[in-house]
Amino acid sequence: MHGRQNESDLFEVREPEIQRIPFVFNSPHSGRRYPVSFVERSRLDPSSLRRSEDHYVDELFGAAIELGAPLLMAHFPRAFIDVNREPYELDPRMFDGALPPFANIGSVRVAGGLGTIPRIVAENMEIYAHRLPVEEGLERVETIYKPYHACLRRLIARTHVRFGFGVLIDCHSMPGNIRVAGSNLRPDFIIGDRYGTSASTDLSRAAIDILENLGFTAVRNKPYAGGFITEHYGRPARGLHALQVEVSRALYVDETSLQKRPEFEAVAAAISSFMRQMADYVALYAADAALAAE
Repeated sequence: MHGRQNESDLFEVREPEIQRIPFVFNSPHSGRRYPVSFVERSRLDPSSLRRSEDHYVDELFGAAIELGAPLLMAHFPRAFIDVNREPYELDPRMFDGALPPFANIGSVRVAGGLGTIPRIVAENMEIYAHRLPVEEGLERVETIYKPYHACLRRLIARTHVRFGFGVLIDCHSMPGNIRVAGSNLRPDFIIGDRYGTSASTDLSRAAIDILENLGFTAVRNKPYAGGFITEHYGRPARGLHALQVEVSRALYVDETSLQKRPEFEAVAAAISSFMRQMADYVALYAADAALAAE
């Protein structure tokens, strides 16, 4: 992946002819096109590199288009560059050469190996055998990260102008062994709203209620409250709401082979119902100041 590569090779927007609902769906971690040079330079085999993917999440939320909303989906893998981070959350230990002074080298995510250019996948599996040239890391930010966010901003701004408000649903998956702290509960879904700062509480509660009525266990913010995208684009006071939705992989994929489970289609159908009911909820209550900015 270099600067000459077309954006269409890096990510894609699938959308209806006419946007009918004030939603934008985003799948930033489901990309599965691994550059050959990246795989060759990694100390991991291809299947291990895939451990950080949000497997098939773009397909699980694919009904968004039929409902009348755009779906932005990454083709590049999260292990290559993570657009759910600040643009320059970079670990100086990974690079040959000096990072720019504005790089955020001290974030918790960088310390954990999960910065904009990740150092690890899954449970502390180191990606690279050798340091990267700093120019290469910065090039990924310029040629992948920035165009991706420019596209997402356009979709959100267009939605906001058309409807007067908008809802971003940031679509993710989580390992099946994730538990809520202090309990043995393994939730099927986690709704993240940055502790009420990225979306109205009513909207978050509606999402939880809809999922529970569909027969799932759903919790809010624990242990995932939302990443950079949710935090950055959610501006409830302006009528822009952002929710992160985490789906347990145990519901729909074999986490060892990474093959779809027989239940995949049923889970996708349930998520389609969830999206439709969320759109209905927003249509009913759009006039409420909690959703539409005054």
